[in-house]
Amino acid sequence: MLGYSIRKIIEKISSGEIRIPAFQRGYVWEPENVAFLMDSLYKDFPIGTILLWRTREQLKTERQLGGFKLPIPQKDYPIDYVLDGQQRLTSIFTVFQTDLEAEENESWMDIYYILDNKGSIQDSRFIALKKKDFDPTKHFPLNVLFDSVRYRQATEELELDTIKEIDKLQEKFKEVDVPIELMETDSKEHVAIVFERINRAGIPLDSFQLLSAWSWSTDFDLQEELSQLSDELSGFGFGDLASEQDLLLKSFTGFIVGETTPKSIVSLDGQKVRENFEVIKNGIMSSIDFLQKELNLFSLKLVPYPSMIVSLTKFFGTDKKNGRLYTDKQRKELIRWFWRNCFSRRYSSGVNSAHEEDLAGMEKLQKDENHSISNFKCDVEVGFFLQNQFSINSVNTKTFITMLASNNPKSFISGANVNLGDVLKKASGKEFHHIFPDKHLQRLGKIKKEIYPLVNFCFLNNADNQIIKDKDPKVYKSLINQESLNGILLSALCPNNTFDLPYDDFKNERATILVKYAKKLIS
Repeated sequence: MLGYSIRKIIEKISSGEIRIPAFQRGYVWEPENVAFLMDSLYKDFPIGTILLWRTREQLKTERQLGGFKLPIPQKDYPIDYVLDGQQRLTSIFTVFQTDLEAEENESWMDIYYILDNKGSIQDSRFIALKKKDFDPTKHFPLNVLFDSVRYRQATEELELDTIKEIDKLQEKFKEVDVPIELMETDSKEHVAIVFERINRAGIPLDSFQLLSAWSWSTDFDLQEELSQLSDELSGFGFGDLASEQDLLLKSFTGFIVGETTPKSIVSLDGQKVRENFEVIKNGIMSSIDFLQKELNLFSLKLVPYPSMIVSLTKFFGTDKKNGRLYTDKQRKELIRWFWRNCFSRRYSSGVNSAHEEDLAGMEKLQKDENHSISNFKCDVEVGFFLQNQFSINSVNTKTFITMLASNNPKSFISGANVNLGDVLKKASGKEFHHIFPDKHLQRLGKIKKEIYPLVNFCFLNNADNQIIKDKDPKVYKSLINQESLNGILLSALCPNNTFDLPYDDFKNERATILVKYAKKLIS
């Protein structure tokens, strides 16, 4: 573990040796955060380690350090890119450096030491102020501590006791050592893995921008191309897919390389992306078309596993504008693959392995309609419907909703066909309601866990729900056209005698029907 003094940090950044890669997010700290950091440095509190990646290769695209445009490195080697700690490093440099001119930033405030502060150790000795609020009798600017001329000017009219206090302040910051960890490698694979690990720890780092930084040429802007794709997708109800850059990136990587690991992402060649862009774009569009037409999925938010789009793109990728033609056998196999993935939760963990297997399988299915891509273990039991609670954002609920949608459901009171396009594009819980109403079950002494299992939910438009409200099913049964009753219950995968059963008997009987239907989908 290294330790850099503040002066050394200033020198290395000013000379261009320490740089910010384009895949880092921007500088986002507020001046108050910076003042708090200064207080921690002053009091010798730990501030965490700065992680630098040392490499011989300068990246094609880089980010400014806060408001500073960094100079070209004075030496060919080394270049140290900040992987973790950009906010801290930028704050330290911005507070103390005097060599580089920063861009105008109205939100920035200089940091000042509060003179003769007798507060407790918990109270900060530093404050962020606009220049107009600076009072030389109360505050001392930190930006003069490492500039001897400006420091002398700033202290010459102070009282002797105050000068002694400020001298100790200067001495303290000159003694500060910021902990530095140096990762020296030219292996982009290694860097990508480190990024993935840091990302898992909760620090948002962007492998998409990482790839852009070292793979794309100046005549091909992936961000711009995907922005245009976003406009096209929005017309299909999948406009939010463009914001899922990791998913899109894996669609490109999976199609070209056949896997989606960090290693494969950084090995992706920009030229190959340019050559295959239209093919992959068509594959993504056709995948969405397939999900809508064959599975009634009209919003990315309701797709149980959006990462399945990566594998579908491999099958549907084509240079034909109208999409890839496929046979009825291939269609049925893709649908079976979809359902088995959902009910087995195969994409919940080990996604890279599932992608590798499925990408290879999709390529074989393209060439041979008899090839199976769904021969992995999958079973459905009544517990899926009896134990899983309805929550619109959970994978199991999305699978359940998609399953109900596949049976052309009718709303309970009106008997009207549910407009799946409208309902499922909204991707909200407002069109799904209890068959045995919540308040009715509460009156029977049921707790939430008993009221909210998947088995007690169906499609029900809001107007019909307002009619039903908290009525006992035996009561609201009379509001339904009796000639339509059996058809409505059949479309909702409910027992014929739903409204006459005790609640627990209804749950068990409906769960049996739902399992039978699910087994049909996966078989």
